[in-house]
Amino acid sequence: MKLNERDKAILYELKNFFHCGNVYFQKDVRKNHRNCYRYEVANRKDLNKTIIPFFQKHQLKLFSKRKDFDIFCRLMAKIEKGDHLTEKGLKSLYNLKKLMH
Repeated sequence: MKLNERDKAILYELKNFFHCGNVYFQKDVRKNHRNCYRYEVANRKDLNKTIIPFFQKHQLKLFSKRKDFDIFCRLMAKIEKGDHLTEKGLKSLYNLKKLMH
């Protein structure tokens, strides 16, 4: 999740709530863009044991985000099976990722 610099406290609250992930500064050099902070969870165990179950229990309200989350879950399941370790599997993951917003 990425938020404007003035709202970075929200990201730290998410990190504290989930007890995982990191918040970091993301400088944007494009015109008319402000500096932002990003909350990111990259650890697969945290994603599978904390983040995914939370959002399965508390469904996202926006259809587009719900659709992306469903695709994300499918991607994570494929990675857990080791699909990312073969060229065919990587191609499958890539094609699935392209369906996300």
